[in-house]
Amino acid sequence: MKNITEVTTFVLKGFTDNLELKTVLFFLFLVIYLFTLTGNLGLIALVIGDPKLHNPMYYFLCALSSVDACYSSVITPNMLVDFISKNKVISFFGCATQCFLAVTFGTTECFLLAAMAYDRYAAIYNPLLYSVSMSPRVYVPLIIASYVGGILHAIIQTVATFRLSFCASNEIRQIFCDIPPLLAISCSDTHVNQLLLFLFVSSIEAVTILIVLVSYGFILCAILRMNSPEGRQKVFSTCGSHLAAVFIYYGTILFMYVRPRSSYVLQYDMIVSVFYTVLIPMLNPIIYSLRNKDVKEAMKKIFGKKTGV
Repeated sequence: MKNITEVTTFVLKGFTDNLELKTVLFFLFLVIYLFTLTGNLGLIALVIGDPKLHNPMYYFLCALSSVDACYSSVITPNMLVDFISKNKVISFFGCATQCFLAVTFGTTECFLLAAMAYDRYAAIYNPLLYSVSMSPRVYVPLIIASYVGGILHAIIQTVATFRLSFCASNEIRQIFCDIPPLLAISCSDTHVNQLLLFLFVSSIEAVTILIVLVSYGFILCAILRMNSPEGRQKVFSTCGSHLAAVFIYYGTILFMYVRPRSSYVLQYDMIVSVFYTVLIPMLNPIIYSLRNKDVKEAMKKIFGKKTGV
């Protein structure tokens, strides 16, 4: 029997050890994080404060904003500390916690995006029945189920990952404790973990993407039946921006988790992971709300009161 020392801490290697580049990246990601918090928390406050925004569409947006704010907060603050600190160590428990929360919010966002696509289908394809098809009996369980699904998936993946032995190395070549780089440094047999990751992520992605595609397919049919060219162009533009954000998110998730371990290139993976953990949470409030007429009017009311206009 060989003596094996189990890892009790991990080191997040991050992007670079170059001091000048780390300084630039620190301020870049700090600005992005502040924009993310301002946009998402501001949208939540706006919806809560304006009775006109008390409808299913904006409740879903609130849920998405809460997930994005939390998702970014799980990753970015620790990354910012690592940029300015020589000590990039994270404890075993801290790593497991970060992994659990990242999977929770990442999966929850997948479910919420699918639920929001169905909501838009209900609103555009058959607006007369919208209040019935998206009553509180429907949208509240959808939001709760999205969170529950995210938590259950996170429990399975986190327990399976952190039951492995880590004895060869404790250096994680990533900006946070993600599952693929953890599997890469484990000295246990990870075939079951890789299969588990592939099956769950591919199933979740396939189901939610199918819901999005079917929903927006019906929306496209409804748009083509519109008599007003201006209305058709407006709805098409809005839905197009929604779809772009959705598929950037889904695409990066698929690239990261639904592929064989042999194809991992950890330096490139770090860049890809920035899209779904940092950039998408910042862009979602802009894509889903600032292009919306009701949100713009609610913002004008608030800023108008503050300036006395």
